[in-house]
Amino acid sequence: MKKEIEKMRNAELYSFADPEVNASIARAQQLCARLRTMSIHDDGYRALMEELIPGFPKTALVCPPFHCDHGHGIVLGEGVFINYNVTMLDSGTIRIGRNTKVGPNCQFYTPNHPTNYLERRLPQETALPITVGEDTWIAGGVVICPGVTIGSRCIIAAGSVVTRDIPDDSLAAGCPAIVKKKLNNP
Repeated sequence: MKKEIEKMRNAELYSFADPEVNASIARAQQLCARLRTMSIHDDGYRALMEELIPGFPKTALVCPPFHCDHGHGIVLGEGVFINYNVTMLDSGTIRIGRNTKVGPNCQFYTPNHPTNYLERRLPQETALPITVGEDTWIAGGVVICPGVTIGSRCIIAAGSVVTRDIPDDSLAAGCPAIVKKKLNNP
């Protein structure tokens, strides 16, 4: 039988009341609390980030404060820069391609609660992955919803709410975000 944390990573209905899931959340909360007392220049910053996000790239930077549910559901490429006060609810995997910039106060939401209110009363949900391509700029205050894929070389305008996939080389804006124009990238 699958563990609840395996169901969580496989976008299946899982119990977020499960002890292993809760231990993972508690670990991340403790590490994020320690991170809030640091800057990217402090001794111990890199070691703490490597503990929070396995495989944390040598050229990536995440500016505190930073919030996440697990940490081990986040996969960052080389050269990724994440500005202040970003929240990543990483029950589903969040993948961000190399050289992508994420502005302050952005929110990545992978949890998806049941639509039936009776089922929503139970401690259960699914978690749909979020993927962001390479060389993309997510401007400040963007919200990215469960299951969304944003292509490479995109720009997502400040304050946008991304509810559906955005193709490569697109400038998207709005609530919900829509493609406003194709970018003529070399």
